[in-house]
Amino acid sequence: MSEVSTVRPAAAPEAAKSAKAPASEPERRLRYRRILLKLSGEALLGDRPYGVDPAFCAFVARQVAEVHALGVQVGIVVGGGNIFRGLAAAAKGMDRATGDYIGMLATVMNALALQDALERADVQTRVMSAIGMNEVAEPYIRRRAVRHLEKGRVVLLAAGTGNPYFTTDTAAALRAVEIGAEVILKATKVDGVYDADPLTHPNAKRYERLGYADLLRDRLRVLDATAVSLCMENDLPIVVFDLNKPDNITRVALGESVGTLISSAPDGGARR
Repeated sequence: MSEVSTVRPAAAPEAAKSAKAPASEPERRLRYRRILLKLSGEALLGDRPYGVDPAFCAFVARQVAEVHALGVQVGIVVGGGNIFRGLAAAAKGMDRATGDYIGMLATVMNALALQDALERADVQTRVMSAIGMNEVAEPYIRRRAVRHLEKGRVVLLAAGTGNPYFTTDTAAALRAVEIGAEVILKATKVDGVYDADPLTHPNAKRYERLGYADLLRDRLRVLDATAVSLCMENDLPIVVFDLNKPDNITRVALGESVGTLISSAPDGGARR
């Protein structure tokens, strides 16, 4: 008797086996899926007069880890004012370009401190520097930075633009445009943009929304004019928020009203 052959069903394609699971509710509600977080160097001081406070770095890392866990791609630009401020040094007689280069190196030190805190929070991180220093950071290459983000890594973009005479605010705007970020999150010590300094003017009013032109016209010192102009040309919104309140980064990513939204809103600014 001839042997009966058994026909087995073909194995399911690998792509079908790894079909993407349905998005969770927070993922479906995300307003921004790629963000650029701008931190000042002074934010890393914590309660210290100089340098980096590891406890505050850990606090920031926890917030970034929370929003990253929702599927948000995160780039970070950090300043260096807690270690060295080139403009202040230039005012005391130092060559401006030299002072700016020293400040750029300070941002790399801050980025490495944040990288350590993020990796302690189980977030894969890459530091990319606009000034070559291969032993501690990757060189900044736009396509490689985007690939890291797509792979689920947080990217710390250090050394400003790599050029003197540009602030880290301008570097943040430039990098945000380059990597295709949907918003810049400008972290501050207050909960938005005010028409006067709220620390010295108790009756200062906070703006809920602002247009780019309003920011430039009224000379509201949130970001420098070059950074604002770059955002305006590329229609890149900016959210100014209080970093000291937990969950604010996540709330912005989910589209909640936090701080002040700066965009191409035609109605100018709405105060609250």
